[in-house]
Amino acid sequence: MELLIFYPLAGFCVVLALGVVFNNSPVGSALSLIGMMLGLAGIFVLQQAHFIAILQVIIYAGAIMVLFMFVIMLLNLKKGDDMGWVARDKNLLLSVLTGVLAIGILYKISDILFSAKIDTPATLPDSFGTVANIGETLFTDFVLPFEVASILLLAAMVGAVVLAKNKLD
Repeated sequence: MELLIFYPLAGFCVVLALGVVFNNSPVGSALSLIGMMLGLAGIFVLQQAHFIAILQVIIYAGAIMVLFMFVIMLLNLKKGDDMGWVARDKNLLLSVLTGVLAIGILYKISDILFSAKIDTPATLPDSFGTVANIGETLFTDFVLPFEVASILLLAAMVGAVVLAKNKLD
């Protein structure tokens, strides 16, 4: 029954992720990314990770995307007159390397899928995924990465304000 919900959600996420990459407008790409994050939150709900799904919606689809939209509007990206493809010497090399990487990823995914022996689902403790458990893990085992991320976000916000101030003067 869960697969009937998972596959459309996964397809929805893949289509919107492709919309992020292939959209000509930065605002359209940001809106596609918001939709993809909402679909990902739905997948988290299917996995019984409700707290992570709510965090996905509030933090990523909400706060982070508001910052992205603010930067897009601040930069005032407009289509120029000459938006054609500019040939570079490294385009062929990058295309070949990207294809090799994609083939390697597909090979690894197929190897995992076809060699996996799934007999019984893993049993998780009752406290798994609760707010108390996540908070304890976040502020004991991962306190340094948490603080580094907060300092990086603060530096990015200060940088955006400095760039905006110079552009307005």
